[in-house]
Amino acid sequence: MKPSFTDSSNLSQYGWTPALDDVFADHRRAGLTPARIMRVHRGSCDAITEHGPVRASVPVPHAADPLAAPCTGDWAALRPGRDPELVAVLPRHSAIVRSSASRTSHGQVLAANIDTVVIAVSLAAPLNAARLERFIALAWSSGAQPLIVLTKADLAADADADAAHADAGTTYADAVATHAEVGALAPGVGIVATSAATGHNIDVLTALLGDGTTVLLGPSGAAKSTLGNALLGAELLDTGTVREQDGKGRHTTVRRELVRLPGGGVLIDTPGLRAISLHDAADSLEQVFAEIEQLAEGCRFGDCAHGTEPDCAVQAAIRAGELAGRRLDSYRKLQRETAWQASRTDARLRDERVNRQKSITSHLRATYRFRDQQL
Repeated sequence: MKPSFTDSSNLSQYGWTPALDDVFADHRRAGLTPARIMRVHRGSCDAITEHGPVRASVPVPHAADPLAAPCTGDWAALRPGRDPELVAVLPRHSAIVRSSASRTSHGQVLAANIDTVVIAVSLAAPLNAARLERFIALAWSSGAQPLIVLTKADLAADADADAAHADAGTTYADAVATHAEVGALAPGVGIVATSAATGHNIDVLTALLGDGTTVLLGPSGAAKSTLGNALLGAELLDTGTVREQDGKGRHTTVRRELVRLPGGGVLIDTPGLRAISLHDAADSLEQVFAEIEQLAEGCRFGDCAHGTEPDCAVQAAIRAGELAGRRLDSYRKLQRETAWQASRTDARLRDERVNRQKSITSHLRATYRFRDQQL
């Protein structure tokens, strides 16, 4: 007889589903208990289980596959007891993965099993279009749904506020222009302007997020943690100030943390990202630059590089002012970057296969030498 779904109040509030219960069946028969990872430390993690929060030890991950290391948002199997231990990580249905800052071609998982990626963009600072495109590509490649949230809308609440906020570098007209520019940079992505200070559109954002798992992404100073506290209804996440001259902030969130939202669902706050290197994101570029992909269907040649080829619909759109040349330049740059990253990954996998074969050959030779010596 099939066991019934384990619908404990703790795990259900953190996203546990009948599908996960089915996946976990073998682990449960082995005496393990399900848990969701809330924070990862060096050698341990904080997790929520059927019986409440625990601190569990984490074995050293295999160096050859850093992507397999547990991260915030993962569902895991723990060996219960006085000293709980993480035994296995369940398969992820989505994950935010960026290229590692090291010289290897491995990726780094920032958050797992997420449904919505909120990209925070401050209205109190000049828009960095290239950085936003990278964030959107990172979000699309995760398998989750991106959503852009314009923060600090209180600095441009209305036209009468222009003079009062002139020193902050933001006016109502600037905010409207930023909203329009963001819309042009993010085809197919929802945009919500909010203010944590006044509560503007926080209810709208809460309704959009639903009861799934949301991760907050953005640079330092974009008010991610402030936005998170507004959604939580309490000052649970550390916040900091930004420099007035450039709107840049310092890292106040030092690790990725999962917390439960009062209206349902969970939230993962992340440190501000200075570098956004894409990992395995070639397909996501087609969504980020959807208008270029659509225009390319009108080119004479199927393999048009959108340069000097005759009857190029993309170049025609640029000449007509319908497409910004910067947009095409950014598309090409990210395509080159993802192609280079893919070649590094292919080279690493090839080297690993060669090294593995060398190791096998060396072992066989040693075995033969030992056998010959015994004859």
